[in-house]
Amino acid sequence: MNLKALLELPPGIGLLSDVHEQRLELSEPFVDICARFAQQPGTVALLSGGDLDCARYHLLGVRPWLELSGRNGQVRLRVDQHEQWIDAAPLDVMAEILTAARLPQGRSWPAPLAAGLLGYLAYDLKDDLERLARTSVDDLQLPHMLFYAPSLMVVHDKRSHQTRLFLPLRPQAPEDKDQLIRWFHDTLAAPAPAGTGFRLPEAGRTSNFTQPAYQAAVGRVIDYIRAGDAYQVNLSQRFQFAFDGDAFALFKHLYAANPAPFFAFVQGGDHQIVSTSPERFLLQDGRRVETRPIKGTRPRGQTAEQDAVLRRELVDSAKDDAELSMIVDLLRNDLGKVCRAGSVRVTEHKRVEPYRNVYHLVSRVEGELDAQQQSVDLIRAAFPGGSITGCPKVRAMQIIDELEPCRRHLYCGSIGYVSFHDTMDLSIAIRTATLTGGTLCYSAGGGIVLDSDPRAEYEETLHKARTLLAAAQSASAQRRPESVVWCNGRLQPAAAAAVPVTDQGLLYGHGFFETIRVDSGRVPLLADHLDRFNNTWRTLMPSPPPDLTWEAIIDAVVAANQLQNGCAAVKVLATRGSRDSAPWDHTLLVTTRAYTHRLAGKNRQGVHLGTYPHPRQNPLADHKTLNYLYYLRAGQWAAANGFDEALILNPDGTVSETNTANLLLIHGHDAIRPASPAVLPGIMAAAAFRQLEAWGFRIVERPVQPGELLAVDQVLIANALMGTVAAVGVDGHARSEANDLCRRLNAAILPGHRLD
Repeated sequence: MNLKALLELPPGIGLLSDVHEQRLELSEPFVDICARFAQQPGTVALLSGGDLDCARYHLLGVRPWLELSGRNGQVRLRVDQHEQWIDAAPLDVMAEILTAARLPQGRSWPAPLAAGLLGYLAYDLKDDLERLARTSVDDLQLPHMLFYAPSLMVVHDKRSHQTRLFLPLRPQAPEDKDQLIRWFHDTLAAPAPAGTGFRLPEAGRTSNFTQPAYQAAVGRVIDYIRAGDAYQVNLSQRFQFAFDGDAFALFKHLYAANPAPFFAFVQGGDHQIVSTSPERFLLQDGRRVETRPIKGTRPRGQTAEQDAVLRRELVDSAKDDAELSMIVDLLRNDLGKVCRAGSVRVTEHKRVEPYRNVYHLVSRVEGELDAQQQSVDLIRAAFPGGSITGCPKVRAMQIIDELEPCRRHLYCGSIGYVSFHDTMDLSIAIRTATLTGGTLCYSAGGGIVLDSDPRAEYEETLHKARTLLAAAQSASAQRRPESVVWCNGRLQPAAAAAVPVTDQGLLYGHGFFETIRVDSGRVPLLADHLDRFNNTWRTLMPSPPPDLTWEAIIDAVVAANQLQNGCAAVKVLATRGSRDSAPWDHTLLVTTRAYTHRLAGKNRQGVHLGTYPHPRQNPLADHKTLNYLYYLRAGQWAAANGFDEALILNPDGTVSETNTANLLLIHGHDAIRPASPAVLPGIMAAAAFRQLEAWGFRIVERPVQPGELLAVDQVLIANALMGTVAAVGVDGHARSEANDLCRRLNAAILPGHRLD
């Protein structure tokens, strides 16, 4: 395809005219230079730890002028401020970019690269290369390819101790090189960023496998091997941890604790990658290419004698020798697809590489890229690396997809650079963490062969996971307590609580909940909440309401989560279960979280409402059922359109609630309660009307038309968490500022209420 014609890009993406190069004197460690840019989207740091021959250069790319992101046959390409989506395989677009931005030939460009793309190829990009059934869940929904072309790149040569700054020169660039260089040096001269650190919980690890399930999956792989489907299959499990803090702080700590040749940090904006890989996938230097598969690992000994024994055990292992030889043959075949006939050879076999914690068995396969083949052709021929799929590769990947419940994303993919002048260095993304949505995902696996022991294979994945987590947790200055819930009669970690798949609450939303505000242990409206809870129970459930002292349960959950001295939101939830007679299998659940008022820290006195265009039609709206998706979607619509709350239309066109609260109208001495045949009676709203009546207001219950919200004196919204809040705008029309009525109501009904 013709990329420029297809994307109609502005002039300037074509051939780079040159690369500006200048010497740079470092006044602080390279990793600290990287920290100054780590929060900026598009920053990529590729550091070489240790002193092996493949660990020579540190690279830092910042301020990208191009971003290439793709998945499932669709690519997002941004060049400066121009962004476009294209239906194409991500590697096809990468190939066109490398051609379009190619540096002038006939010159010797500095090693290892002067300009190019830095980023990653996710393992799941394999689906663009092979026809494979998609039977595992892609729960992370992250790019399968993410590369950046930096406007500035720093390259440090550990051998010569020289550092250089590179800037690709583009005729149509919005910033000239002097502006960029000045910005870069200003950033270096500024005070070093304060480290925020990071925190990992002591417990709460989850995995996409249980031990019996993983061991059963290993057994299934062995069955496939016996049947002749494969010789080896790499099987893994993914661990997930809560993560707070700075992803680069984790990267920096791991780099200091356990240096490896291919350390990588990718700041993807909504996700970050931290990789500590020891394994090179593909190296290209002009026409010369190589790959260095690893198969075989032993821990380091506590003494020199133990160390020597373990090293010799690895060298003499027939199993490890067979696995490495098998993968070497696979990779020779992969390179042979794009290399000059007869050029592919094994230049080193079974080299023992020492690391701080382990020994690895490594081989090197080299070849000469055919004159008609380019960097992306080499990737297509070899991706993903055979050392982390199995043999034969396609059948091994099919078995992996069948047995692993989650897509791997980056794990077993590749991280590194592809230059604009025929150089490339990509690692295998093992010992790699993906941080997204407040979680850290880390996968570990091993090669399964005919004589593998399922229990030993499971233990090996735990050992590999502990290596990263033990190092990371040693730097966690503060442990975040694990969330605790009350579920069916006992306190337990939130991660352990579960609803059976046969529960009608899960299948049909047959259940309900109450959301309750707790202020420093006080629950002023608890009786009202429990009355509504029990009334709904009698309507929706086949059994009597549970005989429980809810106040004691709520106190216990709040205390277990260390929220006794603040404001907490407590949710009491009940599901129908699956049985039609005793013993009943309802799920009863109490959770809590710290609550911050929606107006806290905002310089305004109320909220803005927007009328949701889809009227509510649900006859169950007079109960707080688990069938709450309509209100969730309404809230999402409001946020997307610049409103704080969605104003809900009743089936008859009147209004009585927002997506989270009830409406109260004040006009003169009338307190108007909107009437509707099916609307959830709000606990806070009912308490507010009782208080208003005690103050002398006349309570009027009648239907309310949307236009009245701009005509009455005040519009309030109320729920049990935030209390009462004034509406200061409706559909973009400003209302008069609120007086102190909300404050007085909240003080009377919710002692201790505050905007925090």
